[in-house]
Amino acid sequence: MNDALARSLPDAAAERAEDAVRVAAARRGDRAAFEGLYRRHAGWLLPMLWRLAAGDRGRAEDWLQEAFVQAWQKLDQLRDGAAFPAWLKRLAVNLALADQRRGQLTLVDQTSEQAAPEPPWPAADLDLERAIVSLPERARHVLVLFHLAGLGHTEIGLAMNIDPGTSKAQLHRARTLLKERLA
Repeated sequence: MNDALARSLPDAAAERAEDAVRVAAARRGDRAAFEGLYRRHAGWLLPMLWRLAAGDRGRAEDWLQEAFVQAWQKLDQLRDGAAFPAWLKRLAVNLALADQRRGQLTLVDQTSEQAAPEPPWPAADLDLERAIVSLPERARHVLVLFHLAGLGHTEIGLAMNIDPGTSKAQLHRARTLLKERLA
């Protein structure tokens, strides 16, 4: 095992333990503990939602806020406080996909000559970010859910109301388009 990975494992375990403590405190009404959960997890969740929203920062921020509101309201349903990040990610993804199913998602016009929106955070690879948000909606959603949300094709199929085979095909399409756009 490489040294960096060996050092990060205790850090991850400590973060899970700290999440569990904060969730337990938040269940007792401790708003400061819940604010700590927000500060820890909003930073990684917003970029994923931004990509799902095709670069619509306002929509991504709305989903982020609503995901945390729902998390606060449903904390008693979370069995393992250490699983808070995965549970929160699922809440946020479900919100985003439900919004899309209701037709409330504002999409970037893929045919326009307009440049793809830039992420609202320092991006290590701006070309990749632009390429992701310029993907067709379904392909982008599958790519983000597979690579960033960590869902499998069966879970993506259930979340997006598509067959797992369609999820695989859309992931292949997204990867192919990304390679073309980044070449």
